Amino acid sequence: MRAIRRTDTKPEVALRRALHHQGYRFRKDFRLDLADGKRVRPDIAFTARRVAVFVDGCFWHACPEHGTKPANNTWYWGPKLQRNVERDRVADAALSAAGWDVVRVWEHEPLDAAVTAVLAALARSGLTRSGPERGAPATHDDPACAGAGETAGVAGQLTEEHPAG
Repeated sequence: MRAIRRTDTKPEVALRRALHHQGYRFRKDFRLDLADGKRVRPDIAFTARRVAVFVDGCFWHACPEHGTKPANNTWYWGPKLQRNVERDRVADAALSAAGWDVVRVWEHEPLDAAVTAVLAALARSGLTRSGPERGAPATHDDPACAGAGETAGVAGQLTEEHPAG
């Protein structure tokens, strides 16, 4: 089980690549310390918008459509997979109680459906996005663009770009 990846799985990387290509910036595998000492590590976290995205594998999270139950060592695998599902529900409840919007995507879902689910959660977050997020180049046909060397930040604030050095 040492070879099983906890992060950077193919479906997760594909979703991150698609979101990044659309101009969204986020944190990956970011630890969130919530109230009551609970810790949660979403696969993708939009911290300013408080949206947590999890890309769940069909086997490890007991997908109702594609999840398989191992025939060997059922005494071990049955409770383990059940604990994974219970841990997911506890994490969802803790994030919701802390004001986060939780998006769970199965690995078998098409990429465009997963992107649509994440974008819907971002739209529900209350912060509107009129262009690329902070760090992405601003377009000069945007009236909010104040001039060269600045980018549109979150909630319309302007931040200066610092040259890479």
